[in-house]
Amino acid sequence: MSNKEKILDLYYNQHLKQNQIADIVGTSTQYVSKVVRADKRNKEEKECRKQTNSEKRKIYMQNYFKTYNRPKKEDLAYQQMIAQLAQDILELSFKNNNISDYDFAKWNSSAYHINSKGNLVLNRNLKVGFDVPKSINMNIKVPTQKYKHKYCYSY
Repeated sequence: MSNKEKILDLYYNQHLKQNQIADIVGTSTQYVSKVVRADKRNKEEKECRKQTNSEKRKIYMQNYFKTYNRPKKEDLAYQQMIAQLAQDILELSFKNNNISDYDFAKWNSSAYHINSKGNLVLNRNLKVGFDVPKSINMNIKVPTQKYKHKYCYSY
């Protein structure tokens, strides 16, 4: 039995991979590939192997997702909520019963929109008291945290 016949027998009858055949026969995988591609049965065998691998992969993935344990992340939602609450209390605890226009707009964000100049403007369809800022100038050169807590007058 010649090398070619042995290669074809191992590939088509025993369904071994090309690198396994190369180890058994003692040739290179390129030579095995060349011999296999020259055979008439190559197309059918490729399709058959493709289908078999697809079915194996499908079964593997089903088992994988059934048994996969995802690492649980530490849930920090409660601590984040407490920190946000502390920040909110700090921002809303104002002296002399004054709150900045920016803080007011932040707490009532659905009542404001940004106009073409980049300023916050109160929605027109809302009826509000005279002390509610109608427009807040956001076009300052260097926006800083200081701005949020400084009392600002509406325009």
